[in-house]
Amino acid sequence: MKIGFHTDAFNSAYFSFEACLKWAQANDVHYIECGLIDGVSWIHGLGYQPHVALYEDPILLRNKMKSYGLQFSQVDAAYPLSGKDGPLRGVPYVLKSIQWASLVGCPCVDTTDGMHAPEGLSDDEAMDLMKRSYEQIIEVAAAHKMIINIEPHGYFTTRPDMMARMLAFCDSPYLRMNMDTGNTFIAGQDPVVFLKRFIDKVAHVHIKDVSESLAAAVRGGQTGIAVSHCALGDGVNADNIIECLKLLRDSGYTGVLSMECEGQAGPMIVKSLKWLHGQCSRLKIPLEA
Repeated sequence: MKIGFHTDAFNSAYFSFEACLKWAQANDVHYIECGLIDGVSWIHGLGYQPHVALYEDPILLRNKMKSYGLQFSQVDAAYPLSGKDGPLRGVPYVLKSIQWASLVGCPCVDTTDGMHAPEGLSDDEAMDLMKRSYEQIIEVAAAHKMIINIEPHGYFTTRPDMMARMLAFCDSPYLRMNMDTGNTFIAGQDPVVFLKRFIDKVAHVHIKDVSESLAAAVRGGQTGIAVSHCALGDGVNADNIIECLKLLRDSGYTGVLSMECEGQAGPMIVKSLKWLHGQCSRLKIPLEA
């Protein structure tokens, strides 16, 4: 397996993407994941946002990342596809992200649904809407040999039976799942049971712990966490993460374990990195640079 991180760890630190590259190089991390911006944002333009805009040249960025010893594990194009505006806004965004990701040398694009039941649509209507959207997306993804991951993060995707239906939208090896240990837990699911059901579909993994106070306040009432303010190993989800690592090991998973936590400009994500390295060593999980 490989260890990486999502740059949203540095949202509150107002890092630029290049600052994230420097942090990764200094901490011997070689895989990175970031959000994609479709357009111009003032805070990004001023260098205070750790994500990447689609107007940035992907070949030049790939070369810059290579100079830091880094590559993308996934890019995040998770505009909710379950609402009425999913086909209007989400699908074009994902399609552009596929083309950009292909040029930058990234193997996966992350997608999801909305946090709540979509207004004005029944569950079946929303599922039909998403099916048509994913059919369009997978047609383009297959041409680029790009994996499209569905992440459990919303009203549909954190419900195992609904996730199963979504993963069957297209009979394609390019439609897979991004497991998230924190979102499944906060939604009231058992992350280990959730992962076991979909283990053959997993192409990328978010490793996320949950603080005791957050779990007590919202578990079962929310479907995801924007950023976990808890280092890996310090929360009530740590034992579940360990069991998920065992499942991934035993299934032969060799992809990226992408850490998601509030980095506190470094200390919390450094602590998380140390914990994850320690667990992989203890569980005899080989790590690839």
